[in-house]
Amino acid sequence: MERESFEDEEVAGYLNQHFVAIKVDREERPDVDHIYMSVCQAMTGQGGWPLTIVMTPDKKPFFAGTYFPKRRQYGRLGLVELLQRLDQVWTEDRAKAEEAGDEIARQLQGGLVADRVSSELADKNEPSLTLCERASEYYRKQFDSVYGGFGGAPKFPSPHNLSFLIRQAQLTGEDSLAQMALHTLTSMYRGGLWDHVGFGFARYSTDEKWLVPHFEKMLYDNALLAEAFLDAYVYSQDPFFARVADEIFVYIKREMTSAEGAFYSAQDADSEGEEGKFYLFSPGELAEILGTHDATWFGSLFGVSASGNFEGRTILNLLGGREGTSWPLEDVQNPQYKPDFIRLKACRDKLYLARARRVPPYKDDKILTSWNALMIAALAKAARVLDNDDYREAAERALTFIDQTLTREDGRLLARYRDGEAKYLGYLEDYAYLAYALLNLYDTTLAPKYLSRVLEMTRIVQRLFADERKGGYFYYGSDAEELLARPKEYDDGAMPSGNSVWAHVLSRLAVLTDDESITSWRDRQIANCYAIASRYPTGFSHFLMALQVALSPPITVVLAAANRVDEGLDELIRTARTYGGPHVAVLLRTDEWVSQLAEIAPFTSSQVPPADGGVNAYVCVGFACRRPVSTVKALIETLSQAHGTRGHSLI
Repeated sequence: MERESFEDEEVAGYLNQHFVAIKVDREERPDVDHIYMSVCQAMTGQGGWPLTIVMTPDKKPFFAGTYFPKRRQYGRLGLVELLQRLDQVWTEDRAKAEEAGDEIARQLQGGLVADRVSSELADKNEPSLTLCERASEYYRKQFDSVYGGFGGAPKFPSPHNLSFLIRQAQLTGEDSLAQMALHTLTSMYRGGLWDHVGFGFARYSTDEKWLVPHFEKMLYDNALLAEAFLDAYVYSQDPFFARVADEIFVYIKREMTSAEGAFYSAQDADSEGEEGKFYLFSPGELAEILGTHDATWFGSLFGVSASGNFEGRTILNLLGGREGTSWPLEDVQNPQYKPDFIRLKACRDKLYLARARRVPPYKDDKILTSWNALMIAALAKAARVLDNDDYREAAERALTFIDQTLTREDGRLLARYRDGEAKYLGYLEDYAYLAYALLNLYDTTLAPKYLSRVLEMTRIVQRLFADERKGGYFYYGSDAEELLARPKEYDDGAMPSGNSVWAHVLSRLAVLTDDESITSWRDRQIANCYAIASRYPTGFSHFLMALQVALSPPITVVLAAANRVDEGLDELIRTARTYGGPHVAVLLRTDEWVSQLAEIAPFTSSQVPPADGGVNAYVCVGFACRRPVSTVKALIETLSQAHGTRGHSLI
């Protein structure tokens, strides 16, 4: 519509003469988009983008639709005709339009469905892990055992669904749940959804095989997928999954990182007006870049043919390649594959340089607090799981940008930065995602400053976003612009909802701090979300992960040492994470951090290091702590007695 209508002089002239035109970036103003998308769905039975809303001057909508061509075609009303009709209605029968707008506003302001459901069911349904079992069975029924994913085309990555299945497998021992996730991640990588030259995942697949993507690349998809691949690696110990996570970060550093260390939002699907043109190759292009011999080898591997698989050219993929083409990391040292791996890298590097000379897709260089927080969370987890301190530094650098550029002096987050301007009060998801990222940074560094930050954020969120009457948290704060309605979002779509992630944050904090206020907020939030999720649990996978944390036995390991570098401390930290179960909480009490930690988790005050040096490890179940141990063997035995599970922690 931008090209066809808004940049067309005829349409723009009429629009500007008879209407006040407002173009909304739905990523900058998700609150506006959320409200008026609800209007469109209610009025038309469907939604989508571009979203077209016509409303009265007091923001009450009386017409909604999605895409309109400039002129009528294929039975679809044209925008020119639509504008003329709407102008006629407004001029000749304004009362009718205003009455329609008033009725829609009343319905929105009368309470959202989620509020009604939660208030009706919150007191009737006791939260239980059986909801996770129900969701698991739904996923089994929807699973595509051939190509991975759930349901038919189009297929979206939905990484939080996959992370949930891996965690559920860890908790229940049902390996088949994790295998669905691992197969899906592998299939997505082998298809065209993955950029086999420059790395990074595209937005979604238009077909069931993950072959033909919508070529747009989003920061949040790659952040969430990096976490899912890390979860898969921790569960399976297959280096393939670690390698893909590494390559996602290569793409992010190379293409999507600003000079200050923050992350850009997206890359378009189109270049030179054609979708996917930047990413496609033909046999002739391969031969010109690689030479005939390597082009034939590379082309057979990645499915390049004269006929192509997308508009006469080829989307590179490994769907039809020989066995062994995923090249796990250990194969680099395997004589059987090492020459192929070196050859692949050389070809890929040449193709990357050649492709860089093409006209690239437009890059959306705005910096969003929420999406940056998701990437910070992924990098922080990668630093811990892959033992790569570069990732921690990248996460902390992006966090510094948010602190210095997207945070007001009073601590209030802002949502967007671009061209030197930080703007728009932060939404619930900004706070929830950033708190989640800070918890990941805490888990990696064990520095209590990150927990202190999260606790500060809980007070802000409770003051500005909490619905004290009905429960849950509003999409935007009480200090923000007043819109037609003040919605809440619970279901996990392409990204997890703010309410789901906030439930996860509160559940983690409750285990780490034993704070009565946090525990009370957690219990209310879990009950509120549970009531809504119980209707359709597969739509709430990130909340289900919060439920797993909230209802699992609270195991806390407090490590008391004089200094962070005390001998044996790192090994005890690894042991606690590995054998403590998937939701173990680890606290580190050193002389440097003792006062700050006591404020955060007062129950740690009596836990001290040995008088003669070394480390004491206290295993606490429900904040009742056992006698300290100081060896790896003793810690494993104590954790086994306390929890009854052994396995890799995914926290």
